[in-house]
Amino acid sequence: MRPLSSQKASRFTESVIREMSRVCRAEGGVNLAQGFPDFAAPAPMKAAASRAIEADINQYAVTWGAPRLREAIARRTAAYNGIPTDAETDVTVCCGATEAMIAALLATVDPGDEVIVFEPFYENYGPDCVLAGAAPRFVSLRAPDWSFDPAELAAAFGPRTRAIIVNTPHNPTGKVLSRAELELIAGLCVEHDVLAITDEIYEYILYDGREHVSLATLPGMAERTVTISGLSKTWSATGWRIGWCVAQPELTAPIRKVHDFLTVGAAAPLQEAAADALGFGDEYFARLAVDYTARRDALVSVLEEVGFEVFAPGGAYYAMVDIRRHTELDDVAFAMELVRGGGVATVPGSSFFADPRDGRHLIRFCFAKRSETLESAATILRERLG
Repeated sequence: MRPLSSQKASRFTESVIREMSRVCRAEGGVNLAQGFPDFAAPAPMKAAASRAIEADINQYAVTWGAPRLREAIARRTAAYNGIPTDAETDVTVCCGATEAMIAALLATVDPGDEVIVFEPFYENYGPDCVLAGAAPRFVSLRAPDWSFDPAELAAAFGPRTRAIIVNTPHNPTGKVLSRAELELIAGLCVEHDVLAITDEIYEYILYDGREHVSLATLPGMAERTVTISGLSKTWSATGWRIGWCVAQPELTAPIRKVHDFLTVGAAAPLQEAAADALGFGDEYFARLAVDYTARRDALVSVLEEVGFEVFAPGGAYYAMVDIRRHTELDDVAFAMELVRGGGVATVPGSSFFADPRDGRHLIRFCFAKRSETLESAATILRERLG
């Protein structure tokens, strides 16, 4: 009998991040693994969703996004990111940033092309390349500041390079690429005629005065960049699956075609609520920054107290740590030991590397949690590791 699995599906595993959430539930632990807030989404946004459902906005929206939401995305992208955006021709609403990424790759990359990926990387990017038929070329981000070697990056560009995936603020490290680093990336993209697909889902979650720069705003990049973001992180609604990508019409047209046959469209009433959320005033985003800074500082302080080497993030809501001061176990064994019997769930660092051996000394903590959750985790960590 022939194998039931396709060759593509056999080349990657299920999500380690989501598996750790399942293990956490089974063990009765505190989940600092998967990147979702355990606190309420904004009340006005939830009320807007309820109104939309009661108003019977329950059938298909326009495939590439309800007009009102696309207009809201265009306004915010122009105002915050500095990217002039036409709601009619430049915006595609997807079922989360996850779908936006695979739709963008499937629409622009052919089998045999190469895609440059910074490593460690969010675990979806590897399977996304496989599904698109592309070969990933990995460029290292090196601790403690998760910088890359310009020469290594330049060497990764070649005649088969079609695209580069740029994630800033970065999951899992919290790295925020500087303007100078992005200018270097942009220069190479222009020189080699390469597309950039940017995952900017954490764009509002920044620390210590850091600036978010969208690659599409740099010289020569507007026509060759797909900018991806979404509702999940900034508006604490990961389960709503509302994401979007912004690109000039020549890139948007093929993305819309792929998106149509992947999912048809995102949930119609939630799109209406998302349009309201994108109109929140400056005070919402200022409060977000204050609250996440407090969460980051609380968790980093505890992790340092119990003896981890902590790579404090400049953005996003994760902290990577080196476990070698605590154990000779590898990352998977240590993570399983830490969650067992009502412990703390984390993500093994090896899941963020093409060669798992490169991440065997790392684990990732998520701090997008209520203060009570972080305090419970701190108590457990002090008891087990302090």
